[in-house]
Amino acid sequence: MVPVGLSGAAAWVPWRSWGWTAAYFRSQRGLCAALARKPQRAPWWPPACRQKTSLSFLNRPELPSLAYKKLKGKSPGIIFIPGYLSDMNGTKALAIEEFCKSLGHAYIRFDYSGVGNSDGNVKECTVGKWRKDVLSIIDNIAEGPQILVGSSLGGWLMLHAAVARPEKVMALVGVSTAADGIVTKFHQLPLEVQKEIEIKGVWSVPSKYSEEGYYNIEYSFIKEAEHHCLLHSPIPVTCPVRLLHGLKDDVVSWHTSLQVADRVISKDVDVILRKDSEHRMKEKADIQLIVYTIDDLIDKLSTAAD
Repeated sequence: MVPVGLSGAAAWVPWRSWGWTAAYFRSQRGLCAALARKPQRAPWWPPACRQKTSLSFLNRPELPSLAYKKLKGKSPGIIFIPGYLSDMNGTKALAIEEFCKSLGHAYIRFDYSGVGNSDGNVKECTVGKWRKDVLSIIDNIAEGPQILVGSSLGGWLMLHAAVARPEKVMALVGVSTAADGIVTKFHQLPLEVQKEIEIKGVWSVPSKYSEEGYYNIEYSFIKEAEHHCLLHSPIPVTCPVRLLHGLKDDVVSWHTSLQVADRVISKDVDVILRKDSEHRMKEKADIQLIVYTIDDLIDKLSTAAD
């Protein structure tokens, strides 16, 4: 099955060298062509013994301090933007750091306010506040042009960052991008259930990724998130965009990545659907796809700069 509804060619493309099978949509020259130029490359995987980066804090007047780890290196730098309630120490964040070390490129990973080692109360956090966190990292910690890699909610926030900081954000990699995600899910509920959540003030969302088996999401969080929805109109992002999504994602539908691809005004947009991948996309083949996508964008940006 090949989904329809996105302009450009679409086909099942097997990358036998890396053990991938994906539905690939290209709007211009894409990852397939780039990888075809590198057939000799062996599968990449982070070493078991990691070189540690030190924990630092960004102090912000009247805002919570943000914990981050920064790797100095070449430009463009890469910033990893985590998912909902995820911290900087996830599988993807650490694997991308090792990949950046191997290339000698700059890299930043961080915790949202109220999450991990950052200050703040998570119950008081909103999409808008986490958006400010991302912009704070870009404005105060990152140096020079950046490639943003956003996972789930981080994919939503990376789009906001690209709109707000077009002079610094040179490319985007979305992993299971959850643009408008929580708002879309809420409005898909029956009206009586929505009303019940409004009265109760909290929505208990079942999740296999939570230790409790569910996330308690404040009604106020959902209403605030409505102010940051993007899919209702064209998204003024003009840089290259790569959207990776698993067909077995039961948290955020892969259709969301197609919607994002349709809404961004950039013409350089690729969507890659992995047949057997789930929401977190943290299996070995998923990680390889993510880092090779980053590598291809680095090549693309470096060639454009020459």
